Amino acid sequence: MPHLLDNPVFNGLSSGNSHLANGTDEVRFFDKAISPLIGLQEYSQANFDTLYQLIEKGRTLATLTAKDIVIPAPWKLIRHIVILQMVFDGPVPAEKEQLTPLDIEHVPAMLALTKLTNPGPFTERTIEFGNYEGIFVNGELAAMAGQRTQPRPYIEVSAVCTHPDHHGKGYAGRLIKSQLQKINTLQCIPFLHVRADNDAAISVYKKSGFYINQDIHFNLFQKD
Repeated sequence: MPHLLDNPVFNGLSSGNSHLANGTDEVRFFDKAISPLIGLQEYSQANFDTLYQLIEKGRTLATLTAKDIVIPAPWKLIRHIVILQMVFDGPVPAEKEQLTPLDIEHVPAMLALTKLTNPGPFTERTIEFGNYEGIFVNGELAAMAGQRTQPRPYIEVSAVCTHPDHHGKGYAGRLIKSQLQKINTLQCIPFLHVRADNDAAISVYKKSGFYINQDIHFNLFQKD
């Protein structure tokens, strides 16, 4: 039987992210300004055809799946990469971090930081996933993290990024610890996705209590 994390976007849009879901029972997607991620109950030609009818011309979309799926015509495949999915299985840190909650007023700084560090898709309404926190240095956003897909009982830690000027200061570890505490309070299980070649981030995640669960196929594609 497929695991919830084999198809995290669809299962998130069917549970913890259902308030952000658009589409049908089998074809679900976020608003363009929130995220390019979409999820299909089955990655069939019929469901891709339905998605094609629902999506505006020129929009770029993305999938996260355990299986290596085919993006069929008339969609245009832009990129396919294999990333790692990691799941938390360790003791939750007891000491609380004093971090700054991020809200709408911080979006310009968040967009600038994610553009610089490229932790994954981040747009003007991605903050609506919720629970974003940051670390500021001299009034500038130096690091941040938040949450994304919620295929309950799992919740994804996302957009973990640090400005290059502040690498090596332990900011990512502090942000992750806070997210672990938030997710644990909900009696849920943290997970995340990371590029397979991002050795520094993988090392931080392993030290924080995450293990590599499986490969995940990331597809970026567009409706011409």
